[in-house]
Amino acid sequence: MVDSAFATDDFVRRQLAAWQRDLGSVRRLADKTLEAYGRDVDQFMRFLAGHMGGPVTLASLKALRAADIRAFMAQRRSESLGSRSLARVLSALKSFFAFLERESVVRTEALNVIRTPKLPKSLPKALTVLEARQTITTTGEMEERPWIAARDMAVLSLCYGAGLRISEALALTGADLEAQVLRVTGKGGKVRLVPLIEAVRKSIDLYLSLCPYKVKADEPLFRGLRGGVLSPRLIQLRVQQLRGALGLPASATPHALRHSFATHLLGRGGDLRAIQELLGHASLSTTQIYTAVDTDRLLESYRSAHPRG
Repeated sequence: MVDSAFATDDFVRRQLAAWQRDLGSVRRLADKTLEAYGRDVDQFMRFLAGHMGGPVTLASLKALRAADIRAFMAQRRSESLGSRSLARVLSALKSFFAFLERESVVRTEALNVIRTPKLPKSLPKALTVLEARQTITTTGEMEERPWIAARDMAVLSLCYGAGLRISEALALTGADLEAQVLRVTGKGGKVRLVPLIEAVRKSIDLYLSLCPYKVKADEPLFRGLRGGVLSPRLIQLRVQQLRGALGLPASATPHALRHSFATHLLGRGGDLRAIQELLGHASLSTTQIYTAVDTDRLLESYRSAHPRG
C-alpha cells in the first residue's frame, strides 16, 4: 500500500479531518471506534492510491466503482481479517461517504451494492439467577479486607442489578447517585437513567461507609488499594477467582452479569423496549438477541421436564 502521507491530496485530507471531527463532536462516537474508523478509511485511501496509480483526489472519489471497493475488501480478507472486522470497515466507509454527501462534496452509489459480510451468530452467555447471586455474595468471602470486599460486591451488584457495563460502573461518581436513580454515561457519552434498586443502593452505601478514601462528588466512586481509580482488571480477576470457587463456566465474566440482568428481566416478562433503554442500546435489534437466549432456555426446560421431551 501507498504511504499514508502520499495517499490523498490536500482537499481529500481536509475532508477526512472534517469527517473525524464530526464523528467525535456531533455523533460522539467512542474513542476506540473513532480510532478504528479512521484506521479503516486510511487503509482504504492507501489501497485506492495504489490501485489508481496516484493520490486520491475528488475526481478519484467521483469515479469510485463497486469493483474498487470489492477489490479492497478482498485484499483485507486475504490478510485474515474476519467478517466482524470487515463489517466495521464497510461501516466506516459508508460513514465517510455519507458525510461527503451531506456536505455536498460528492455522492456515490458504489457502496450501496456492497453487501455486509455475514456475521456469525453468538448468543450472550447468561448465568442462572442462582449463579448470579452466588457470584455477588461469595465475593465478600474471598477478601479479608472489608472495604475491598464491599467494593467488589458493589461493582458486581451494579453489573447484575442495574445492567451496567463494567466501564460504566467504574465511571460512576457521587453526583451520578440519586435517591432511586443512577445517571449512567454509556458509549459515545450518551447518558441514561437506570432505576437504583434497594439491594444495589445498600451495597454502594456499605462500600462508601467502609472506604478509607474521601471521594469528591465529581470523582469516580470506586478506588483501588492506594486510592487511585479502580482498574477493571481487578474486578475481572476477582470474577476469575469466583469461577474457580463456584465451578462457573469460562463465560462467567463481569459482562455476563449484564447479560444475565437482561435475560432474567425478559424471562420475567420485562418489556423489550424498556430493557433496551436500561442497557443503553442504540438499536432495538441489539436487544432482541436476548429473546433468542430466553427461547433457548425455554426449550431446554421443556426438553428436560416434558415426559416425552
